Formats: sequence, C-alpha cells, structure tokens
Amino acid sequence: MSRTFALRHAISASLVVIALVAAPLAAQQPPAANSPQAALVADAANLSSKFTGLARVMAGKYDWKPGTGVRSVSEVFNLIVTENNMLAGLLSGAAAGRGGGMAAGPAITDPMAMQNALRDSYASVSKALSSLSVSDLNAPVTLFGQNTTKQGAVLMLLMDQHEHLGQSIAYARSNAVVPPWSK
Repeated sequence: MSRTFALRHAISASLVVIALVAAPLAAQQPPAANSPQAALVADAANLSSKFTGLARVMAGKYDWKPGTGVRSVSEVFNLIVTENNMLAGLLSGAAAGRGGGMAAGPAITDPMAMQNALRDSYASVSKALSSLSVSDLNAPVTLFGQNTTKQGAVLMLLMDQHEHLGQSIAYARSNAVVPPWSK
C-alpha cells in the first residue's frame, strides 16, 4: 500500500512539474500560423521592412516635403514610430498606450537612429500582438476617442500606416529614389 501511495505521489508531482514548465513555454510560442495575431504580426513585419528600407535610402532627404503644411520625410517616419509605441502600449497595458495621445519624445533625424527606432517600434508591436489571445484581441479599448477593440485599434493604425507607406514611396519617387524592394 505504501508503495502504491509513493508511486501515485511521484506521478502527481511529475505532472505538476510538467504543467508548471509547459505553461510558460506555451505562452512563449508564436501565434498559430492561421490566427489573426499571426496575420497582424506578418503585416507589421512587412511594414517594418519597407519603412526601415525607405529610412535608409532617403538618408539626406529627411527634411524634404512636397509643400507647405505637409509632413516631411522624417516627420512621417517619426509619426510611425510614435504610433507603434502607442499601439504596443495599448496592447500590453503599458503607460505609453493609455489615453491615445500622440505625445512623443524629440524628433529623430539621424538616419541610423531612425532605422533602429522603426525596427524597434515594430518589434514592440509584434511582441505585444504575439502575447494576445483571441479573447484579448476582442477586449475593448479607446483609441483617439473612439471605442473599439484591441484588434480594431491594430487594424486602424496598420491601415493608416499603409497609407503613410504610399506617401513615403511617393516622396522617394519624387526625389528619384527607388524603394529598395523595387530594385
């Protein structure tokens, strides 16, 4: 009888250890390939690659703007960094995402620093997205005074960034600069 008890105790203890080890490992896994999170992470990676590439090839033209009252090259890139930091905070619950404000630090004007800031800001968004469950994506949030869900906020900002990507491509072409992926 004591041998059976010891065996059951050992099995129970082993199962508890497996559960304690497996839970954090499962939480670190990337989202399933067909999940909404994976699609959003892939879109963020695509935007990151393109904006970072444009930031590299537009070095020396960061002050250029097509006209008065329109954002310059660096102002568009800084806006993207600010939006990403706000979105990562909104998704993770960190202070940077609360309130939906667009306050940012000093403008980045150095091309290498800009590339790093873009890359890092998209990495933060991807990390925040990867940690969300489907029910987390449906959690209510307020963005720019609008009630939406976390997924709605992501879609709103990523769609806006696609518009800014088009703007940035037009800026590059207007300066006889070919986007790196077009070569």
